[in-house]
Amino acid sequence: MKDARSRLILALDTPDRQTAMAALDRIAGHVGCVKVGLELFVREGPSLVEEIHQRGERVFLDLKLHDIPNTVAGAVRSACKLDIEMLTVHAAGGRAMLEAARDAAGCSVSPPLLLAVTVLTSLSQEAVRDIGIQGPLSGWVEKLANLAHQSGIPGLVASPSELPVLRRNLGTAMKFVIPGIRPPGIPSQDQARTATPSEAIRLGADFLVVGRPILRAEDPAGAADAIVAEIEAAILNR
Repeated sequence: MKDARSRLILALDTPDRQTAMAALDRIAGHVGCVKVGLELFVREGPSLVEEIHQRGERVFLDLKLHDIPNTVAGAVRSACKLDIEMLTVHAAGGRAMLEAARDAAGCSVSPPLLLAVTVLTSLSQEAVRDIGIQGPLSGWVEKLANLAHQSGIPGLVASPSELPVLRRNLGTAMKFVIPGIRPPGIPSQDQARTATPSEAIRLGADFLVVGRPILRAEDPAGAADAIVAEIEAAILNR
């Protein structure tokens, strides 16, 4: 179960430190990594990451950095000082920005897995058309994924829908972190492109990001364990 558990990332999408720490108390040891997103990090800052580390948990800092290359490089260097496992940037920031992020992370003594976000899982085909992207959404995802790969970014965040094509095109060297995971029977809520844990693993996911289905469960630890068991079964049968 250890390998399966290491693949499960809890999205700690809570509004404040108190709520986050209470959630951690309930799932300690039941997930492989904890994802701290924009809302929580902006409110609580780097000290929250340090506190999570003190509790023995690994941290994925999901800030989706998107700015001019120099600014992103500086932000990556600052984030690396927090001893994090993963860090996100937006692939849509362009080649120069991605390469600046790559170089900044590479200067760290213990660089995090740098992940390029392709298209947010909340966006549908209609939504991307509204922002001026022509053609199928999947084609835009592929373009951004290829750009990230060519820029030396070692990991991608993408929806389960695009995963088969991306895995086929980019091979096993690229790590795939997949949000939009919903166990069987759980509503998709504001996610437009989702999959169950077993489906995502069979499609080639390396890590799964799960938030509300664990955090809002009556028994969060039990919900996490059920997902880990599903991941393990999918790995054995893949």
